[in-house]
Formats: sequence, C-alpha cells, structure tokens
Amino acid sequence: MTERHSQVPISRWLIIAMFAALYVTWSTTYLAIHYMVLTIPPYLSSGMRFLVAGGILYAIARPRTQAPSLQNWRACFVTGALIILLGNGGIVWAQQRIPSGLTALLIATMPLWIVILNWLMFRQGRPSLIEISGTLVGFTGIAMLIGTSRITEGDAFYPLGMAVILASALSWAIGSLYSRHGNLPPSPLLSAGMQMLAGGALMLLVSLFTGEISGFSPASVSLVSFLGWAYLVVFGSLVGFVCYLTLMRACRPSRVATYAYVTPVGAVFLGWLIAGEAVTGQTLFAAAVIITAVFIIITFGPKAHN
Repeated sequence: MTERHSQVPISRWLIIAMFAALYVTWSTTYLAIHYMVLTIPPYLSSGMRFLVAGGILYAIARPRTQAPSLQNWRACFVTGALIILLGNGGIVWAQQRIPSGLTALLIATMPLWIVILNWLMFRQGRPSLIEISGTLVGFTGIAMLIGTSRITEGDAFYPLGMAVILASALSWAIGSLYSRHGNLPPSPLLSAGMQMLAGGALMLLVSLFTGEISGFSPASVSLVSFLGWAYLVVFGSLVGFVCYLTLMRACRPSRVATYAYVTPVGAVFLGWLIAGEAVTGQTLFAAAVIITAVFIIITFGPKAHN
C-alpha cells in the first residue's frame, strides 16, 4: 500500500496540546471502563459510547467537508473493526475481570507490535538490533507481569482475559498502521467520527448476537457506571480518540506511541488510589521492564523505520 496520510499539517502548539490531552485522558480511561462495566454490558456500553461520540463528530465535520466516498467508508469500517471493535472491545470485555492498571500495562505493548508489523506487513524496513532487543525485553516484561499476576491474584487470576488484552493491543497496532495507509477522508475530525460510527455499530451487532441487549435493564445501571460511560464519551472518545487518530496522521507512529509508556503509570496509580487495586513490588518491576522496552524502541529506534 502507499502511505496516503502520513503527514497532516498541524501547528506545533496544537500538536503539543493534543499530546498532553492524549496522555491525561488515556491515563484515566481504564479506570472509567472499570466502573462502566460494573453494571453495563461491555459491548453495549462501548457501542453506544462510540455511536454517540462519532455522531457528534460527524455532525460537526460533515457540513464543512465533501461527502465521503464508499472507499472512505470501507477504510473507516476496517479501522473501526481493528481499533474499536477488536481493540477497545477486547479491553472492555476483559476488564470485567482484569484490574485497570494491569490492563493498561498489557496494552502498553502496542509499540512492540508496531515494530514487528511495520516490517512484516508494510515493508517499512527490517527492525534494527536495538529494536529487536527492545521488543525481546518488552515481551520478557509481559511474561514477568503475567507470572506475578498469577501469584498475587490467586483464584482471581484470569489468563484468558490477559490473552484477549494482548490480542487487542495487536489489533490496535494493525489498525493504527492501516490508518496511515488506508483511503480515509482528508478531514481528521470526519475520519474519526466515521471510524467511531463504524466501530460502534459493529460493537452493537456483537452485543445483539451475544444477548447483551436482550438481557439488559436500564434500571440496573448504577450512577457510577453511567458517569464512567459519560466520561468515556467526552474525554475518552471526543478528546482522546480524536487526538490519537489525528496525531497518527500528523506524526511518526513511534512518536504517537509514546502514550504507551505514559498512560500505564497514571492508570496503575489511579487504580491503586481510587479502586483499591493491588500493586506489588514485583508488578512495579515488571511494569518498569515493559515501559523501558517501549522507551528504548521509541527513543533509539532508527527514524527511518518510523
């Protein structure tokens, strides 16, 4: 594929502001998901979240741009399926059993997948020795984290949930790279809205076929779950996702991926402070290994491969 949208002209200060917004909002979304899925089914809640946010963005951006083509919609459904349905959907499903801090740490592996996929799928150059080393260190940290979780969680240890989260990180990486090559609309806001609409619709289909909708009662939704859902609509989607998707088209993927070693720190801290999630010394050490690996890849990897 040819890279269609690798660079979108945006002012330097706006890019800095979007990076700051991305770091802050996505440090908190895992905790918001934790509370949202307490009383709202995962695919139903996330499907409605992205449909609402996507509808708002589409309504704002569409009058200012030309009508999207069928090719645009097809590309948005591909990225919506990879990033939202499989990426975010796997996260919200797994967070019914997996702590928010642990989820954020496992998702932090996304830049490791990008190094591999950039080479295998998009032929962006063979990984350098330091990238290979960083990737191996990162996956060593994952193994340590899973082993530590098995000891500290005991009967609550849920290997399937961890596997789903790692698969979500992989799908997210594929979708992120595809978003730089696919035939998306030129307007970042319209593109983000269309991807959210596509991903939200796919999530609702999953919710329908799995019986979530038929077994759901609005009266069972707690206030804290509703507030978590509303927070994700505004800050997770309208702010965080828009910044992420825009930056993926304006900056190198590895630069955008720096969120992966910033947000887990905030997520672990907030999970411990607010939700009372256990944080052990072994967990922190495994987290440090993963974040160090991501830092090595992003900082010292050849820019030509970014």
